[in-house]
Amino acid sequence: MAWVLLVVAGLFEVGWAIGLKYTEGFTRLWPSVATVLAMVVSLGLLGVAMKTLPVGTAYAVWVGVGAVGTVILGIVLFDEPMNLLRGVSVLLIVAGLVGLKLATP
Repeated sequence: MAWVLLVVAGLFEVGWAIGLKYTEGFTRLWPSVATVLAMVVSLGLLGVAMKTLPVGTAYAVWVGVGAVGTVILGIVLFDEPMNLLRGVSVLLIVAGLVGLKLATP
């Protein structure tokens, strides 16, 4: 269950990372409210997951899920560039996340 919570926390991290773009420096009320709520949920779920998972693993997976999701949504939503090196780099992050999952009891 901790792994599921951790991945969901990572997805909320994607939400607040993307949300930051829409807040325009926290000058827009509703995007700012949604972003702050996503931050709270993300950190809260990370904290719950850390009750049973090692801190280094949990934090790295949380950041990794957030990074991969944010890169993908940046490409889809904001027309950020996609090229071979960027794609390989994202795949390396995913490989690291899988490795951490497999290496964690």
